[in-house]
Amino acid sequence: MESLRIIDTWPVTTAAAAVVRADGTVLGTHGPADHRFPLASVTKPLAAYAALVAYEEGAVELDEPAGPEGSTVRHLLAHTSGLAFDEHRVTAPAGNRRLYSNAGFEVLGDHIAKASGIPFAEYLRQAVLEPLGMTSSTLDGSPARDGVSTVADLVRFAAEVQAPRLLDPRTVLEAQSVVHPGLKGVLPGYGHQSPNDWGLGFEIRDSKSPHWTGNTSSPATFGHFGQSGTFLWIDPVAGVACVALTDRAFGPWAAEAWTPFTDAVLAELS
Repeated sequence: MESLRIIDTWPVTTAAAAVVRADGTVLGTHGPADHRFPLASVTKPLAAYAALVAYEEGAVELDEPAGPEGSTVRHLLAHTSGLAFDEHRVTAPAGNRRLYSNAGFEVLGDHIAKASGIPFAEYLRQAVLEPLGMTSSTLDGSPARDGVSTVADLVRFAAEVQAPRLLDPRTVLEAQSVVHPGLKGVLPGYGHQSPNDWGLGFEIRDSKSPHWTGNTSSPATFGHFGQSGTFLWIDPVAGVACVALTDRAFGPWAAEAWTPFTDAVLAELS
């Protein structure tokens, strides 16, 4: 895909990108697909998928207590537990506000580790990474931000999310559907959003503006971006997913570059 070559113009040292269909067909790749990049918050969808495996295996229930008083596994996945951004401190009642929280995903990882008897990084490896053949991916710390992976591996994950084999498709549909609709919140790097819609570990585009996906991305688009200059989006209307990983921290450069890139990818596909 010619549109993927746009990453060569980005002000980064190393970048790689790919587009994949639900059946696993890779429509294009550009850049070093096997280069390992820190994912930052693109770690969260991987951690969420492992949490959903734990749910389907019966290790946890989505509505069982987890985290602060009144909070559940579902609240932690949807950033509505009330925990602060990067502190294990309660700043709102559960379900009251959309408070994007790294701490919430750390509490989630600890909860699943306790329930399963397996350290969360190992649970993620056994439940998601190994079955999908993501041999270059690891979780080296926090389930919120310490994943390391490659474009080649994330293409496998993106194909799985589009056509699930590890999970019941109904579970994945729930994960990409709005949890606690109508809540306001801050999308890091993009400011206040009303509503600030999220599913279970995936951010949902809806009508958010500004946003890190494309102006032509469907409202059903969901995924995540990371402060390490990384993103993964899945557009069910277009029937494709796109991964882009870089070695430069998110900043104005990314906010300016990512939207026209996504629009170019979607235009080439149409």
